Amino acid sequence: MSLRVFGHVSYYQPGDTFPNRLALSQAGVHRPTRAGISGTPAAGADSIVLADQYEDDVVAEDELVYAGHGGRDPKTGHQVSDQDLNPKNQALLHSHTTGQPVRVVRKVAYEGESVYRYEGLYRVVGATFEAGKSGFMVWKFRLIPVSSAA
Repeated sequence: MSLRVFGHVSYYQPGDTFPNRLALSQAGVHRPTRAGISGTPAAGADSIVLADQYEDDVVAEDELVYAGHGGRDPKTGHQVSDQDLNPKNQALLHSHTTGQPVRVVRKVAYEGESVYRYEGLYRVVGATFEAGKSGFMVWKFRLIPVSSAA
């Protein structure tokens, strides 16, 4: 297995698109083909994918709030239980502590198709465990673009 990369991968730049999760994985931009968080508790998160899977995700121009992993019904997509501090959420919490950059990928509509667009490098600048829209406890990670991080 190759080493985990924190930062841009190869020649890929923000705005580059990928047709599916397999292409993202093969490029090394986001290695897991299903999980939204790539990382380990010890090393931190190197990338995340926003794919309209969690109702508590919020995307704005200058920041995003990424709902952590867990508690979601895979059939309905609704949050049905509290999240816990599982290894995926621990990876993002570690990135909050270290300030290492996280690659952000977002599922978007492009020319009538769903593609995955590399948004660039972000830093985790906040982490809370609070009630989400459905009333269950959710990890929420606030990220801002590296160019905005001071």
